[in-house]
Amino acid sequence: MPRSGGQLLDDALRIWRAGVEGVRPERLLPELIVRDRHALWFDDVEVPMLPGGRIAVVGAGKGGSGMVRGLEAALGEALLRERRVAGVVSVPADCLGPTRAIELVSGRPPGVNEPRPEGAAAARRMLQLAGSLGPNDLCICLLSGGGSALLPAPADGVTLEQKITLTRLLSASGAAIEQINTVRSQLSVIKRGGLARACRAGTLVTLIVSDVLGDPIASIASGPTAPNNQSPRDAIEVLRSLELDRAPAAAPIVAWLSARAQNPEPAATIGCRLHHVVVANNAAAVDAAGVEAERLGYNHAMIAATASEGAAEGVGTGLADAALGMRSAGDPNCLISGGEPTVRLAPAAERGRGGRNQQLVLAAAQRLGGCDGIALVSGGTDGEDGPTDAAGGMLNAEIAGRLTDWETADALRRNDAYPLLERVGGLLKTGPTHTNVCDLRVVVVDAP
Repeated sequence: MPRSGGQLLDDALRIWRAGVEGVRPERLLPELIVRDRHALWFDDVEVPMLPGGRIAVVGAGKGGSGMVRGLEAALGEALLRERRVAGVVSVPADCLGPTRAIELVSGRPPGVNEPRPEGAAAARRMLQLAGSLGPNDLCICLLSGGGSALLPAPADGVTLEQKITLTRLLSASGAAIEQINTVRSQLSVIKRGGLARACRAGTLVTLIVSDVLGDPIASIASGPTAPNNQSPRDAIEVLRSLELDRAPAAAPIVAWLSARAQNPEPAATIGCRLHHVVVANNAAAVDAAGVEAERLGYNHAMIAATASEGAAEGVGTGLADAALGMRSAGDPNCLISGGEPTVRLAPAAERGRGGRNQQLVLAAAQRLGGCDGIALVSGGTDGEDGPTDAAGGMLNAEIAGRLTDWETADALRRNDAYPLLERVGGLLKTGPTHTNVCDLRVVVVDAP
């Protein structure tokens, strides 16, 4: 029986939401963590519980609230008391909520994905807590996407204002998250293994909700517990490749990096045992969405990117072409994909409001026109898309029919998708989801 445009969009939304639900750490951590009389198991990692040892918790990210609640539920009231569990986790202000033992603190306002003084204060508290532990103690670090901006700890000679300026330059240039992390990790005392170097616990276990494609441990939240071999020269090379090395606003940072490259600091040792466990990632969200698509009767195909996808406009056009092809062939009739495209921002003087998923949806609309029998949903699994209160955008023939070619092209050129999609009913709004595994897209079609 043919599906209406409204039914197609409703199905796409249900599939998308199931993908997000499948990577919620509040649900996953109690399944992952097993405790017995003498040890804690984190998946297949066994950590003995030593006499008198306590458990300290640190971390940051958009999934921090869900991770804290999931961890507290997994440990249980008795262990929370017995092991004197305490800690601090930095989250966006709209992710704060009640907890039992671990403090959630605001590291930045909602929709402001850049370093802030409150995040720097949280980072200092974490370094102090990790440094106060002893060999019988266990430190658990909860990391999720967005953790880099929530854990700014500028190195000596670098100011927070300089880091903010550089973050804005990198974002405006269309830099991939891996490039951004390469630069800002060199400017920090907590990233690139800095938290692990400060930690004096016997064991440091990092639980990760990954927002970096391919799950490179050292890149997620800029790797505060994962030392890497990158150097100041790597950061300079990123700036050079983006033509930012000669930007006047970046000059103090380039000079600082150049001095560090000529006089590198000796490597500090790490005294604790390190373990890293990936709790959820983009592929898991795609899989969970696929289960729901099958339940709804769709024959689906799934793609989870493992590297940067390029421009959001190109990804949106590609999804539109795939939708048209599926509609002609009739099989499959659902495509689920995950990834994280980039957006090169328009000049500040004409730049509007939007995000990469909203940009993607408008590009798809431009290619599809008013084609019936197709629905598309594209959103950030964290509920944030750029500096807006939307997770992304959605599209069917009815929504597309309210758009004109001129205003769509103008909004794409100026990165101003939000007001246009708001006017035509094409915004996807979820609020904070307390997870973050990049973006999830769902296309469903009905045979002509």
